[in-house]
Amino acid sequence: MSQSENLPRHETRIINTAKMAELIQDLAERIVRENPDLTDVTLVGIRSRGAHLAGRIAGKILEMTQVVIPVGILDISLYRDDLRSRIDQPELIRTEIPRPVENRNIILVDDVLFTGRTIRAALDGIMDMGRARKIQLAVLVDRGHRELPIRANYTGQYVPTSLEQTIRVRFSEDKEEDGVILRDL
Repeated sequence: MSQSENLPRHETRIINTAKMAELIQDLAERIVRENPDLTDVTLVGIRSRGAHLAGRIAGKILEMTQVVIPVGILDISLYRDDLRSRIDQPELIRTEIPRPVENRNIILVDDVLFTGRTIRAALDGIMDMGRARKIQLAVLVDRGHRELPIRANYTGQYVPTSLEQTIRVRFSEDKEEDGVILRDL
């Protein structure tokens, strides 16, 4: 698919399906390389696109190592720092972590790292569940513009953006074509 095919004029596909698969493979390879004891690792995807990405990374790790990595899903709704300023009440969706976090190596997974506020909320959520031995962060896209001192351990691709742009990662799990879209506001 060409970059502009079937997209509104203010959107550009910056990462296609094949490139996205390569980035996910690379994330999985780096996680394996940096975590020699995979039996201690749990991937925790931030709902919902982070959960899709965590599942895909776990699948690639299984293909490479024959080790099944547990995958959890974290709902950060109640940990957001803008909760009080929101008019609508957050929709609570269950957090599902397959193993206790106590003394485990937790790898938080999200699709896009932007200001760092989502990751801060996720850290609060994980810490409320127990004391992990180590917490790492894996993201598909880092677009910069941090408001908090947060940095990913594993990044698929850096995509410099302006504050007048957004990034949307699309997954087939959401019945969309895999890829990353840059949108001008």
